[in-house]
Amino acid sequence: MNAHDISQQLSDLEWITEPTRVHKLSQDFSWYSPVLKRQLADKTAQAVVRPKTEQEIKEVVSLCATHGVPLTLRGTGTGNYGQCIPLNGGIVMDMSAYNQVLWIREGVARSQTGIRLTEFDKIAKTHGFELRWIPSTFRSATLGGLYGGGFGGAGSINYGPIAAPGNILKVRVMSMDKEPVVHELSDAQALLTHHTYGTNGIVLEIEFSLAPLVEWSEAMVVFNEFDDALNFANDFATGAGYQKKEVAFMADPIPGYFTTFASSLPKGTHAVILVLAPSSCDPMKALALKHQGEVSYLKSAQEVQSSNRTLIELTWNHTTLQALKVDKTLTYIQSGFDPSKYMEQVRALEKELKGEVMMHLEFIRTKEGLINCSGLQIIRFTTEERLNEIMQIHRDHGVQINNPHVYTLEDGKAGNKLNPEVLKLKDQLDPQGLLNPGKLRTWSRPLQQFNA
Repeated sequence: MNAHDISQQLSDLEWITEPTRVHKLSQDFSWYSPVLKRQLADKTAQAVVRPKTEQEIKEVVSLCATHGVPLTLRGTGTGNYGQCIPLNGGIVMDMSAYNQVLWIREGVARSQTGIRLTEFDKIAKTHGFELRWIPSTFRSATLGGLYGGGFGGAGSINYGPIAAPGNILKVRVMSMDKEPVVHELSDAQALLTHHTYGTNGIVLEIEFSLAPLVEWSEAMVVFNEFDDALNFANDFATGAGYQKKEVAFMADPIPGYFTTFASSLPKGTHAVILVLAPSSCDPMKALALKHQGEVSYLKSAQEVQSSNRTLIELTWNHTTLQALKVDKTLTYIQSGFDPSKYMEQVRALEKELKGEVMMHLEFIRTKEGLINCSGLQIIRFTTEERLNEIMQIHRDHGVQINNPHVYTLEDGKAGNKLNPEVLKLKDQLDPQGLLNPGKLRTWSRPLQQFNA
């Protein structure tokens, strides 16, 4: 039995089998990388299923496990390095219809994983809370997609990445078996399924902490000098009295790619993008003046909402997207600086690679609670060899590279430091290796057993 046979046997479920639509739902935003674009463009499933209940998920899982058909989970496909692209055909399970908020109470929520983040936030706000982290893809991204393939976003300046202790409390996860078993995992054990691309269990529900609701303002501050902009961003990020949700530093010429906001971004300037509480706007203006900056854009939460245009969609990897709209020859890297010397590292790399690497920094709090920079530098792409050289130059400066030009977990964000417990959990919850096969390089079950 193959994917098409399963779709016939479970005909009451919502299936997509038209090849063009199936191929589209087998792709994500990995075309940000010229390397992944070449490697993954032709990868596709044989069918896509969109279950609405746990029972429907169980029926699909059972037949796939019984007949050796690979199963790849998908949210809405906003990932950047092939997380949800099936390498071995089979079925893509689109979780976006499995999307109910189960409860919200006392600053904690529990939800099915297919809910879109923007829809969840609307519901949470009626309870006086909001998500602790908002990726730039929040309009379309799902909770499960962020959890399974993401990092954090706006809000990580306060609460760190998703993996920071206290953020994720529990997950409900189903095994890939002929008779699927559902497990409840808590705390550190739950995080073994985080950022694993759905390779070691099917995450059905997530229980997670929320943040108190704030009516956030948004601002852009522009500077003529790189160091002035960097120092302002750092002072605002580290200042204990400034209430903020997002601090992003964009070196010239990146602001020039934000064409929608061109009137607020004079040519040749460096920009810092802020999401901040109204009470911090006047102190922010004083700090900008101290660093020879000019507040070129400032909107209240009400103005942002009425315009349906948020600066968050200029930050994180939407920065790369905005740049690619202007120049399709660009690409990017992902980097993690050393919290004890990140300012020194940034300045050294700007001096060495200026003109070829455009500095984009997201100020965050680490899992350990320290302020640091996470880089999403934009690269003028020439060759794959030079791209690898640029990443090595960063490593030589003590900067960790989370390589976005590979699709295997160990070679990307995990950086060859994959927790062995991740593989143990896969042994337990996916003994045949049918979940998103090929993404865990160190899990070595032969691929030839699979029946697409």
